[in-house]
Amino acid sequence: MTDTDASAPADAGEELLSPLHEAHVALGASFTDFAGWQMPVRYSSDLAEHHAVRTAAGLFDLSHMGEILVLGPDAAAALDYALAGRMSALDEGRAKYTLILTEAGGVIDDLIVYRTGPDRFLVVANASNREVVAETLRARADGFDALVEDESGDIALIAIQGPKSAEILANVEDLLADDGAIGDALDSLGYYRVLRGSYLALPVLIARTGYTGEDGFEIYIAPDRVRSLWDAILETGAGAGIVPAGLASRDTLRLEAGMPLYGHELGVDVLPAQAGLGRAVALGDDRDFVGRAAVESGAAPEPDSLLAGRVLVGLASEGRRAGRAGYRVFRDDGSDAVGLVTSGALSPTLGYPIAMAYVDPSESVAGTVLSIDVRGSRIAATVVTLPFYKRES
Repeated sequence: MTDTDASAPADAGEELLSPLHEAHVALGASFTDFAGWQMPVRYSSDLAEHHAVRTAAGLFDLSHMGEILVLGPDAAAALDYALAGRMSALDEGRAKYTLILTEAGGVIDDLIVYRTGPDRFLVVANASNREVVAETLRARADGFDALVEDESGDIALIAIQGPKSAEILANVEDLLADDGAIGDALDSLGYYRVLRGSYLALPVLIARTGYTGEDGFEIYIAPDRVRSLWDAILETGAGAGIVPAGLASRDTLRLEAGMPLYGHELGVDVLPAQAGLGRAVALGDDRDFVGRAAVESGAAPEPDSLLAGRVLVGLASEGRRAGRAGYRVFRDDGSDAVGLVTSGALSPTLGYPIAMAYVDPSESVAGTVLSIDVRGSRIAATVVTLPFYKRES
């Protein structure tokens, strides 16, 4: 199987392999199934990879993500209707975090949208939602002069994250910026902005975005060139402490940074405001978009959901035992169940258990003491303001 074939969409039930699969095998990775993909969960240890990202740099394979192009004269207008954010206001070369909602206001997926040309947008979806996002965008673009193309099989994605990311990328041989030296271009690249460049004379997109709470970059590149770039970044950054990093460390990093994960903090049964994402919904003008009326009404998308009417909070505990997804949250006196943990772990950076949970609004004030049922034992947990961790500027 060639590198390009490895990243192509597979038939239902077929195992999907990243174009970097052989590189991961050579590095001794342990694998897990993730939305049908065999992806590295770790190479050495979760802790080592987590700490490397916080102190130096980690390199992630994100080739399982979905990349969907929306282009044409009405591309911006189509996205304005399809998404909760106003994409027509996005300048070329910038990115925006947004949501695609159901008619009932629930979250189909959270997305990053890059405007890469006057009439050209790159929509990046979570792996498990690639097909539904592409299909939904096509349906909502009907009637607009816009084309929606799922390009996931033709694009590989890697991310370098950590305080030494810019330093490492600036020294990668054959990585160039279209508008000058790569080091200068990276230095001037703002957060949630994207630049065009090349690697081995083929186009790449480099975005200052990420999912770890650290500075870093996500690089979009052809599948048959990604192995060379992956190896070059690891070789260049070896002296700076870079390590390959898997999904396990990515999860604890994003949890510390208070970043939601689809299927945990987000889903079709959750309104954006419940998840603290009201800012991602543009209600400041009279633009119509799918889900707007439901969001404004505030009615739960699925009234029978355990999350209905509840709001997302951070919980911090003492000791070593962490609440995990699905664990129930109770009032401190243990009398009533008032919420549900959606993500939790012993924080490698902070050294104590943290969790995100949906709780009744009356229990959501910072400083409120609750308890988590951890396998039959009640562990005290205090409501804290998210994020748990924020890097120094």
